[in-house]
Amino acid sequence: MPNKPNLSVNIAGIAMKNPVMPASGCFGFGEEYAPYLDLNALGAIVVKSVTMNETVGNPGPRVCETPGGMLNAIGWQNPGADVFINEKMPFLRQFNTPVIVNLAGKTASDYAELAARLDGVEGLAGIELNISCPNVSEGGVAFGTDPRLADEVVRAVRAATKLPLIVKLSPNVTDITVMARAVEGAGADAISLINTFTAIAIDVKTRRPVLGNFTGGLSGPAVKPVALYMTYRVAHAVSVPVIGMGGVLRAEDAIEFLLAGASAVAVGMGTFVNPTAMIDVIDGIERYLVENNMDDVHQLIGGLITD
Repeated sequence: MPNKPNLSVNIAGIAMKNPVMPASGCFGFGEEYAPYLDLNALGAIVVKSVTMNETVGNPGPRVCETPGGMLNAIGWQNPGADVFINEKMPFLRQFNTPVIVNLAGKTASDYAELAARLDGVEGLAGIELNISCPNVSEGGVAFGTDPRLADEVVRAVRAATKLPLIVKLSPNVTDITVMARAVEGAGADAISLINTFTAIAIDVKTRRPVLGNFTGGLSGPAVKPVALYMTYRVAHAVSVPVIGMGGVLRAEDAIEFLLAGASAVAVGMGTFVNPTAMIDVIDGIERYLVENNMDDVHQLIGGLITD
């Protein structure tokens, strides 16, 4: 038996045993999936969006299937920062896996206040800044599509916390490298992409929108080719690590993102289809490395051959 290859990566100072994590919003606060997989096996645990105060979210229906994917319009439903810190983090601290919290707000000061509140929370390894969610009418889309506003909110959060700062980018822009360079310049330690595409579904029987929010975010295999392209563009436009996501269901999907330049990958909708998808992806990456005589996952990262 050959020696096991090294799967560990370091994202913005966050030491991960492998490059696979859940995408925010698709894994709850970890408790929901604990009966189905070992949370210690993951590279990181990324929890759903947290706001300063409890957020009810959007009206239903909130989710619907589409060809090759799904639409969701959850609207940041969460119990608020205090409940997250006092009730969710004690559970997550049981595991030797870094915890990254996705942070959401409506104004730059909201984001900064929440980042300061989370700074120093025991067991919290980093922040993923959600400036790109298309499901909330206030704040999210504007911050995620305007380089000046993105710069403003990232600088505000960077000044409020010492935690590693990952900024999640929206694909709903003309040139995603402009946004990537803006957030890198404002202090992002890493970049994750992509968030969902703004989209709609219509019920032809009722002639009404399927989702209660009218618009939702499109995710799943349908977006993977575009997500790969954007990940490739951003990985070659910035010097900070990139976390790629969008349609990762199998190890082969994750390997594509790594080859495109991502240093890690996130599994979103795939966990709905297969609750143990991340374990399958981790095992599959390891097998690929062994089969291709590679002893380190870094030999894959950015290894796309273009000539």
